[in-house]
Amino acid sequence: LDPITPQYIADLISWSAIGARTTESQTHRQMASGLSMPLGFKNATNGSVIPAINAIKAAMSPQTFLGISPEGIASAVSTNGNPHCHVILRGGEHGPNYEKNHVNEAVAKLKDNGLHPAVMIDASHDNSQKDHNNQPTVFRNIVDQRLDGDSTIIGAMLESNLVAGNQKFPQELDSLIYGQSITDKCIDWETTEKLIFEAAEKL
Repeated sequence: LDPITPQYIADLISWSAIGARTTESQTHRQMASGLSMPLGFKNATNGSVIPAINAIKAAMSPQTFLGISPEGIASAVSTNGNPHCHVILRGGEHGPNYEKNHVNEAVAKLKDNGLHPAVMIDASHDNSQKDHNNQPTVFRNIVDQRLDGDSTIIGAMLESNLVAGNQKFPQELDSLIYGQSITDKCIDWETTEKLIFEAAEKL
């Protein structure tokens, strides 16, 4: 969310994502162009992949913007562009978009725009209808698509924590449950482990 801090911690991160509400942000597209890692842009909250495609195009191109120098000083930052960007399908207000027909549609639009057909799928958010209990169903569908030979699917996302569900915040710190989300509902660690081992055995 913050376009300044990545300059300080980028060497610690191997992959990153821009959320649905910031995919259309010029600031975040410029920032993405200078990150030395693969990066995914989520489709818009209405389900459209076009904003993510436009974001990829912008991030692939050289950019100059106000940022932080290696010395931590505000300065003009010039980038070479990031060639390792992709779309993340996370569903939208009209429903999920993780199934084969949705993937094919996204891939076709990427090809039409001269972009590499690479898609990651988010098993949470609107693809799970914001119910963490639906994440395993979505994840298994993604694995099955890969088993059917769809190499355009390059990865899957799970929202996971130690304890399932979420909790309200703010509240007294000593009332918080350790390892339970204070934002989106998550699957627990046991479920996460089961899904990952299950996928590893199949793939």
